[in-house]
Amino acid sequence: MNLNNAPRADTAAPEELVPSRYAVRIGDIEVLVISDGVLPLPTKMLGHNVDPAVRAAWLDNMFLPADAFDWSLNAVVVRSGDQIILVDAGLGLDPDLNLPRAGQLVRRLAGAGIDLATVTDVILTHMHMDHVGGLLVEGVKERLRPDLRIHVAAAEISFWEAPDFTHVNMPAGFPDALRATAKRFAQEYHSQLRAFDEEREVAPGVVVHRTGGHTPGHSVVRLASGGERLTFAGDAVFTVGFEHPDWYNGFEHDPEEAARVRVRLLTELADTGEQLVATHLPFPSVGRVARDGDAFRWVAAFWDY
Repeated sequence: MNLNNAPRADTAAPEELVPSRYAVRIGDIEVLVISDGVLPLPTKMLGHNVDPAVRAAWLDNMFLPADAFDWSLNAVVVRSGDQIILVDAGLGLDPDLNLPRAGQLVRRLAGAGIDLATVTDVILTHMHMDHVGGLLVEGVKERLRPDLRIHVAAAEISFWEAPDFTHVNMPAGFPDALRATAKRFAQEYHSQLRAFDEEREVAPGVVVHRTGGHTPGHSVVRLASGGERLTFAGDAVFTVGFEHPDWYNGFEHDPEEAARVRVRLLTELADTGEQLVATHLPFPSVGRVARDGDAFRWVAAFWDY
């Protein structure tokens, strides 16, 4: 991976209408945000614990459709020293899901000039299917290094042995798909999993830290180099979470704890002024967090051409 070959606002491939990768430098660490596509979901997933009229008013104020809209799916490639780290692996290409605009990560990694065989480490923020599915695409495992290290919280691995879906609010079929994908992933990559308890430095300036909430082992990745910092927040933050951090997302297995995690993280990011990238913020999802009364405000970065 070389930022010289990955301009900040990349020229789209001929079949694409918009760019699908965006480069950022954090000190000596190179970061490439890559879009895995978009996932259409019911708008109820943004805040199933609030009055539908209140949720509808927020959507209208944001010029978003009332019934369903496209969630971005973002992954990150990080180069620190001689390590190339993939943070999350996208949705994959399960034909039973009928999601043709998602699962683009493997193809877009190739388009960015990133050979899967050069990836030394994978960090998983958690084991939902839109974060591990790309590693289950046919032919991918054979292209990965045999000594690839996959870092994931021990609590996450344990959770998916008998997952609890009693507090989620998902469309029909999603719990079964999530359960099956996590089980298959754990079986296929068991020998390459490198579990950690609370925190691990994966490479110089690259630290994965367990937050819990969204899932028991949900983690964020903190990058720091040369006085600059960036956090990849995984699913700790959603579009609505700045103005309404207490709204429950339908995929949260412990929504009360997830809300507490979100407030703590957003408070810290507002205090430090560091950059934020998250899985489901609109691509490329690079920006900062500002305080706005008792809540927060998302300040998207100006694209650097």
